[in-house]
Amino acid sequence: MMKTSTAAPGVGDAHTARGMPGPRPRGPFGEDLLAVLGDAPCSPGAESRACRLPAAARAAVSRSGDLLADEDVQLGLFALHALAHQGIQGVDDRWETHPELVRVRGILSDALEARLRAAVPADPVPGSPQAVADALFGIAADDDGPSLARHLSGRATAGQAREYLQLKSVYQLIEGDPHTWAIPRLSGRAKAGLIEIQVDEYGGGHAHRMHAALFAAAMREAGLDDTWGAAADRVPAAWLSGVNTVMMFGLQRRLRGASVGHLAMYEITSSGPSRFLARGFRRLGLPAAAAFYDEHVEADAAHEQIAARDMAGGLVVEDPAVAADVFFGARCVLHVDALAAGATLDRWAAGESALRAGSPAGARAGAAGLAP
Repeated sequence: MMKTSTAAPGVGDAHTARGMPGPRPRGPFGEDLLAVLGDAPCSPGAESRACRLPAAARAAVSRSGDLLADEDVQLGLFALHALAHQGIQGVDDRWETHPELVRVRGILSDALEARLRAAVPADPVPGSPQAVADALFGIAADDDGPSLARHLSGRATAGQAREYLQLKSVYQLIEGDPHTWAIPRLSGRAKAGLIEIQVDEYGGGHAHRMHAALFAAAMREAGLDDTWGAAADRVPAAWLSGVNTVMMFGLQRRLRGASVGHLAMYEITSSGPSRFLARGFRRLGLPAAAAFYDEHVEADAAHEQIAARDMAGGLVVEDPAVAADVFFGARCVLHVDALAAGATLDRWAAGESALRAGSPAGARAGAAGLAP
């Protein structure tokens, strides 16, 4: 079980009761990392164990056959990213900026970025905002990845629909947040375009209309825990790699172009699939989930031109140094989504669950704290 913090009251403890439930490790690196997070910084032995984590991270990367499907690496990186988002229950918030953990996150992020750059093609960079938009729409139109939305629309069972909500929850329950990191890193047309999109993501200032809140309502309707990260123990690496990718982009100013390209492609490819998903959830008697995707049919149809032309196109013109990364980020969306969708459809076709074995669906995974 997680150890009780020894930090002085009022120092670094204000938010440790919030955040995602502590996940369970999936390999030796995760065991080392979560053992460190279970202590308070500066507690006896914590510093020496933290100093060994960079070597453990490099070893995990070295033994990985495919980083995008590596359960140990992806879970560990997800936990590190969580420290910079809503935190982890029972974990001292000061670990977020601890030098050794920042170094570890960098090791894993660099390896993930290298894996993605090797996997996706490089695109020529157009010279005008409209040409950038046209190129991004062309990439989306040429994509022939497997469609989970079509399966959910007409063939998925109620159990598969509930699994889909859990798989998506690691991103949708913080929808918008990883991209919002890019706002202070942009200027001009690109910044204005991103803000216009994010205002809708956050419900126009109305908490109950925030997209994350709408997805939480869909989780509750399906009898699932709507705490962010509650399903993380059951989400396979292929899905964690997708949210780790966008978190990695958001947390590094150097990758601001990739963050913008990622959001642009996300918006371009959202409206059509959302229509299928809304139809499927309505068919299965889950109106709150249908309403969530109805919202995206309308919102993302409006967002796609802003995202592609004003935000992505504007950034290419205003910040040529990161122009190529706009297309890299866009390509990453299609690549990691295709891997996750293909793995899920294969499991369902075999009559198996797409979730990892663990606590029963709807139960809070790891709610008692970090696993031993």
